[in-house]
Amino acid sequence: QVQLVESGGGSVQAGGSLRLSCAASGYSFSNDCMGWFRQAPGKGREGVARIWPGGGDTGYADSVKGRFTISQDKDKNMVYLQMNALKPEDTAMYYCAARGGYCSTVAAAYKFWGQGTQVTVSS
Repeated sequence: QVQLVESGGGSVQAGGSLRLSCAASGYSFSNDCMGWFRQAPGKGREGVARIWPGGGDTGYADSVKGRFTISQDKDKNMVYLQMNALKPEDTAMYYCAARGGYCSTVAAAYKFWGQGTQVTVSS
């Protein structure tokens, strides 16, 4: 009955910003790692960002460092991804995921997944 639902995707021009949201139900990530992944056509699922319980420790893919920020609201079971200075290469389906334990950069290690939200960045 665990559900993760992403929202906030859309089409933007290069240099623009989007804020993705992930709402969790039937689950509490107060002692879990939450992550954002993305997958472009013909490519594997890439770990974009992750956040440890408490929200103080975060990790990012090199390709998004300095541009993306992950955050969470544990009381509301929400996790966010603020994306700034978007580039065409950021175009992908973005997924919210719950690890079910300590953080990992590997998609296969995550236990729960949302349906995804599409982000398209045009030049």
